Amino acid sequence: MPMFKFTSEAGFLLLFVVLMTLPRALQRWRVPTPISCFALGMLAATLPLPLPDAALLGMLATFGISSLFLAAGLEIEAADLRRGAWPLLGNLAARVLTLALLSAAAARYLDVPWRVALLLALAVLTPSTGFILNTLPSLRLDAQEIFWVKIKAIGGEILALAALFAVLQSGSVVHLAYSLAALLALVTVLRLGFIWLGRHVVPYAPGSEFSLLLTFGVVAAYLTYQLGVYYLVGAFVAGALAKSLGERLPTLASKANLHAIELFASFFVPFYFFNRGIVTPHQAFGFQALGLGLALSAVLLPLRIAIVWAQRRWIQGEDRATSLRVAAALTPTLVFTLVIASLLRERYGIAQSWYGALLVYAGISTLVPAWLVARR
Repeated sequence: MPMFKFTSEAGFLLLFVVLMTLPRALQRWRVPTPISCFALGMLAATLPLPLPDAALLGMLATFGISSLFLAAGLEIEAADLRRGAWPLLGNLAARVLTLALLSAAAARYLDVPWRVALLLALAVLTPSTGFILNTLPSLRLDAQEIFWVKIKAIGGEILALAALFAVLQSGSVVHLAYSLAALLALVTVLRLGFIWLGRHVVPYAPGSEFSLLLTFGVVAAYLTYQLGVYYLVGAFVAGALAKSLGERLPTLASKANLHAIELFASFFVPFYFFNRGIVTPHQAFGFQALGLGLALSAVLLPLRIAIVWAQRRWIQGEDRATSLRVAAALTPTLVFTLVIASLLRERYGIAQSWYGALLVYAGISTLVPAWLVARR
């Protein structure tokens, strides 16, 4: 890993300008911003550039990933989930079955422990909800299609976060029980904290809702990271709790606040992908990794699209084009794959080739909506 030193304000200003402009410019050719930011990070790691300190980049990246999942939690609408309950349950059942089959195949044919096998399955099957919701405005989807994409993505993410928590804390029954108790305690504290803010702070500090919600989201993300389940769990839980208190605290989870969180995320998320690119060794993208990544994409992406397409066609009775657009929009696994690939590499020591293969798969899955359903 290269050493970084924040040598000048001009260096940080240059990085800021590049990350805010170049990836957006490349969207003209349907290159998703996260991919270009990741590539810029890998490029920067090889050049003698005056980059910020690694701790500063890590903090900016944390703000990015935390705000992205905080926004995803705020997107939960109980009424929408009830409205699409049966199709959503069918989708979740299919997802559980697919996870089980793929985990069993990985454990058998790759000869890895069951935890690693399940994490591999989660990495390649879980839609990246925050990224998907951010890209919806650029896709050729009508209101009904957007509705189904949102609830399927959110439902899939809730299932994946629960599975991720269980896997990472399953060293023993006692450890899992303690971790679950700690998570429930965090949920209780967050809820009480939101209520306290609504009674004693927000009424006397108009306009403070955004900063307070963001603060709670980042703190919750940090606490779940310390618990061993990464930032995204806490941030998502904080967003979902704030949304569940919408009737008591309408301004906290308001549309305006959600929009503000999304804008904040759009500013800081590029630093997350840039930072991931910096810390990714170039050796991860050898010929074996590229071959494995292409093979995973060739097998799993059509399979994932076909499963959702068939559900929409047979259960919902949609036409072929509509079913394909919904299925393609749910394809990106970008953030979940990056997070789990890092966990597998750092905690379980998976082979460099498989780490690189997951990153290749993440990149290709992210390109699918841009090339299949983006506006022309």
